[in-house]
Amino acid sequence: MAIKEGGASRKVFNVFNYVFLFLLMLVCLYPLYLQLIISISHGLEVMKGGITLLPRHISFDTYKTLVRGELFMYMKNTVVYTVLGTFVNLVMSCLCAYPLSRKTFSGRKLFTAMVTVTLFFSGGMIPMYLTVKQYGLMDSMWSLILPGAISTYNMIIIRTAFQSIPDSLIESAQLDGANDLIILYKIVVPLSKATLATMLLFYAVSHWNAYFDAMLYINSKEKYPLQIMLRNMLIGGLFNEETAIAGANAEAFAVTDATLRAATIIVTTLPILIVYPFVQRYFVKGVMIGSVKG
Repeated sequence: MAIKEGGASRKVFNVFNYVFLFLLMLVCLYPLYLQLIISISHGLEVMKGGITLLPRHISFDTYKTLVRGELFMYMKNTVVYTVLGTFVNLVMSCLCAYPLSRKTFSGRKLFTAMVTVTLFFSGGMIPMYLTVKQYGLMDSMWSLILPGAISTYNMIIIRTAFQSIPDSLIESAQLDGANDLIILYKIVVPLSKATLATMLLFYAVSHWNAYFDAMLYINSKEKYPLQIMLRNMLIGGLFNEETAIAGANAEAFAVTDATLRAATIIVTTLPILIVYPFVQRYFVKGVMIGSVKG
């Protein structure tokens, strides 16, 4: 039975829908909120447990410890890797997607099939490691950027978005003497801003959260991204919690493993949360444009 617009059934449905979405939002936000209140609570109170809704003995010593440490070095590395990596990803993806979107490109179906195969099969970790080592990329930022310069899935979405652009626009530009690079830069890219903004978010989040490649290819501590710092905190131990609870000097334990991990999680998550609202309006439109055609 269809729900009439403005009827009682519609109102009940809207109330239920809003309540459900609100509860779902709380479930998604609570883990992040919990890390926030832990990060600003005194370390000894966190060790005792029971922090669920409000912080205890508010202290910002944990954030002061992060600032005094090597946080900015790791943050700078991650920002460089993310910005440069995302730029390389978008440029390479567009350069690959454009010819595959043109019907006049000879061998288009063959190359598309060859690219699509990589969605299902890959060489694996060991061949990739040997390739990076053979090209002399070990312990450099390029080892985190060049091997994954193109995501096949994202490139196919971009290609499909390019296919939605009318051929008449391309032909008109060609009649005016424009070559393919000018057409790509002046016509195709501006008309695909929604899709490219979505892919920018996908690529940026992927680079920001990446840590495994850095574990494999980066040996110098000063080149580690922020996620390696977080990983080391999660698996390493700095304090003996039982000794602290038993009666050690409380001020000496204002900063503990738990508060330090929580503060680092907040610091690593916050930049993405800040950037996301600016590209969120392109998200649904960009993915839908790139998924309508085959």
